[in-house]
Amino acid sequence: MASEEVAADLADGLSSERGSATKKEKTIPPAGLMKAIIRAGENMETPQKGNQVVFHYTTRTTDGVVVESTKSNLGGRDVPLKLILGKSKMLKGWEEGLMSMCKGEVSMLKIIPELHYGDPEWPVPVPDDFPKDQILVFEIELLDFRSVKVVTDDFGILKEVIIHGQGWETPREPYEVKVRITGKVPREGKIFFQKDQEPFHFTFGKNEVPNGLEKAIATMTRGEIAKIFLSPPYITGASAIPDLPLEADDLEFKVELLQVIQVRDMVGDGRLIKRRLRDGKGEFPVDCPLQDSVLRIHYKGILPDDGGKVFCDTRVDNDGEPLEFGSGEGRVPEGLEMCVKLMLPGELALVSSVSGFAYDKFPRPDGVPDGANVQWEVELLSFEAVKDWTGMNFKQIMDDVEKIKGTGNRLFKESKFDLAKAKYEKNLLNLNVAACHQKLGDPSKSIEWCNKVLEGNPHHVKALYRRGVAYTARGDFEEAHSDFETMKRIDKSSEQDANAAIIKLQKKKQDAEAKARKQFKGLFDKKPGEISSVSSTDVKPDGPEETVHPETKPPEDLPEVEEQTLHPGKFWRLFNSGTSFFKNIARKGCAIL
Repeated sequence: MASEEVAADLADGLSSERGSATKKEKTIPPAGLMKAIIRAGENMETPQKGNQVVFHYTTRTTDGVVVESTKSNLGGRDVPLKLILGKSKMLKGWEEGLMSMCKGEVSMLKIIPELHYGDPEWPVPVPDDFPKDQILVFEIELLDFRSVKVVTDDFGILKEVIIHGQGWETPREPYEVKVRITGKVPREGKIFFQKDQEPFHFTFGKNEVPNGLEKAIATMTRGEIAKIFLSPPYITGASAIPDLPLEADDLEFKVELLQVIQVRDMVGDGRLIKRRLRDGKGEFPVDCPLQDSVLRIHYKGILPDDGGKVFCDTRVDNDGEPLEFGSGEGRVPEGLEMCVKLMLPGELALVSSVSGFAYDKFPRPDGVPDGANVQWEVELLSFEAVKDWTGMNFKQIMDDVEKIKGTGNRLFKESKFDLAKAKYEKNLLNLNVAACHQKLGDPSKSIEWCNKVLEGNPHHVKALYRRGVAYTARGDFEEAHSDFETMKRIDKSSEQDANAAIIKLQKKKQDAEAKARKQFKGLFDKKPGEISSVSSTDVKPDGPEETVHPETKPPEDLPEVEEQTLHPGKFWRLFNSGTSFFKNIARKGCAIL
């Protein structure tokens, strides 16, 4: 009954089936799995779930008849089976038995049908004459096991990390890499490719190495050393490895990733390409000048279509001094700045640009023809991020606001509208100014700055909130309430903050009305037609008393109060704060004569 076809079919089914994490674990009944050690292993270490196990097996009936085997002397191909414990679909009896074995160990596993191919949920079909309903004896030889990372869901690419790398940047198309690499056929131990002295340099996406090898290296970081195992679907033609054994059952590569050469297509169509020539310091991209910064660079301008003619070099033309400029201010060509913002300090890069990202929209240097493509060899020496307003006083903040506004105006005049728009649309900046005015006790100014934000974006929740707070401070309770209600309609997540603000508003409104009643006690006690007078004992404002001069007497008609500019003085500031109270009284039919 033993045959190479049966063993191959079952092995292929086992290798390609992925285990189900949701399936209920089978329990092993008493005497359901029995083990006898034929040859002890090398040590006491055993494989764990997640490990790849490499083993030969032979299946026999209890009468000793060989049913299947991976070994050539028993009808197999002499290709060991490779499965991942806990991930590959595996016979329950095998999984439990293998996790009790050591490397090099040979054991006999006697397994009941429910724990081998007789399992009703077993997904791999077996021949009709296969004794799946009998107790079977499996001779297992554990050749090796290792901790691996699964690169593809079909387990066709596996990676065993020997030394972990640095950082987290990994290569991808169209990146280039430099590696030390050795390729061999595991079954034969034959080395077919070796570059372990001089680094091997290749580009992603150009079929220079097998597809599976490229996918695996794409998971590595600089300095990492790993073994990579490929199955046939991922052993594809490779122009840089002419002797690649395409018919092998599997391949093994040992790879050390020396350098990741970042190549970025900045706009996705090949018009602006940045290629890293020398690594910088720090971690990409967190240590790059992504935000507005003051940058210091050296660069050399080159005409690639004119024999590599150099048209500028800051180390020569600028007395050796680097160029210093602020990002986002239009001081250098657009393509150059875009790439410098993705560099690390100390990095050297080559930027290749069409004319549209070079000097078509920027003052053209002497010697650069119209429509010329250019290259810049640029080194980022250092950068300093633009300081936020922490620790600044109000005058410093306002000076910075004016500077940014002036930069926006200049960019607008130079037709650099995208850059100008970025300066003008610093809504957070306007809100910070509004907050400063609020802290300085000037809610009217705060409202003005909030309005600047809301003119551009009427649904800006933070601006509505800040303006509502300012309206509350100024005593404009209806306007404040409207802003808070608008907040809730626009953004449900702001409802808690808005409701809390409304509660404070109502409390302040009640306090203002109570204070107004107290300060103007007796003013409404007279009948219509009578004139109410306010004596010095009736008006008791906080602080020292002030003399009310005739020219500062209140207007005789209430509706005019909101229209007139009230004279300074504590009494009239108080009268003004109670305007909303008077309006409410007037609505109820009370007349003030």
